[in-house]
Amino acid sequence: MNSEPTSIGVVSAGGWGTALGIAANRAGSKVTLYSANPNVLDSIRKRRTNEVYLPGVFIDPRIVISDSLSEVCAADLIILSVPAQRLRSTCIWVSDQLDVAKPVIIASKGIERGSLSLMSEVFAAILPKNRFAVLSGPNFAVEVARGLPTATTIACSDSYLASQIMYAVGGKYFRPYYTDDIIGTQIGGAVKNVIAIACGIAIGRGLGENAKAALVTRGLAEMARLCTAKGGRQETLMGFSGFGDLILTCGSEMSRNMSLGIELGRQKEPVRTILEKRQHKLAEGVPTADSVSELANKMGISMPICKAVNAILTEAMKLDDAIAHLLERPFVSEMV
Repeated sequence: MNSEPTSIGVVSAGGWGTALGIAANRAGSKVTLYSANPNVLDSIRKRRTNEVYLPGVFIDPRIVISDSLSEVCAADLIILSVPAQRLRSTCIWVSDQLDVAKPVIIASKGIERGSLSLMSEVFAAILPKNRFAVLSGPNFAVEVARGLPTATTIACSDSYLASQIMYAVGGKYFRPYYTDDIIGTQIGGAVKNVIAIACGIAIGRGLGENAKAALVTRGLAEMARLCTAKGGRQETLMGFSGFGDLILTCGSEMSRNMSLGIELGRQKEPVRTILEKRQHKLAEGVPTADSVSELANKMGISMPICKAVNAILTEAMKLDDAIAHLLERPFVSEMV
């Protein structure tokens, strides 16, 4: 491996991108964050904090903030940390700036609306010659940025590239683990957000901790069915990108998806109003619920919890009717 520090360009400097940049800087890499947001640029340059997306966290002066995409894409390794539904447009945007020899880390979680593609499938359709890895795990951005102990998964078909990435971003407190199951890693990272909304609804509606535990368990079963159907391995879901991320996202109101579910469950405002008010606080489970429900229908997979969440979000069913529908399902083997 090169004795010189790895240079990493992060597109873009939202909360998660900033946190990954901070982690990579701690690992000894040279980091450049990209942002087109003048408030982000001003905040980091003048106050060394990203008050727009990650307030209260110090950003080392060695981390460069830039509004030049070509500067960021000149790095040895590129991290794409945009929302899942913006990954395709971002890949198109960077395609004429990114050399085919540059490896990319996909740090987005979700399933694309319309195409029903995983993030790796979206990436490969636009940048087929670039090697890539997927980063996914139980990782709240603010805790990663503050240097609290965190583990994550690096999924890559090339074990040597995975090793380079692990040393470029990993350290004592941000610990990456390798897998070659790119599909399973992404299914876990995407579907857990939908299950977190379901768990939040259960808590907000006063259904209790037993109900939440049941949703997590049966949600994992839904995740496993989709994983297998897409060609992933179920055992991957027992790791950080599956079960680990499910525990985190379904167990804390720090999760945007969990907190959204709680708000929906309390029913103090109509669903549409709640979603409109939270547009600035992206909950990836909302578009993913739509995508995963359509994908389940297309592939003939039973995913009743995900479909119930989508029915609530799209107002196709009233919340209490969706809950009643789940409770009225026939008894089956736990292995189904």
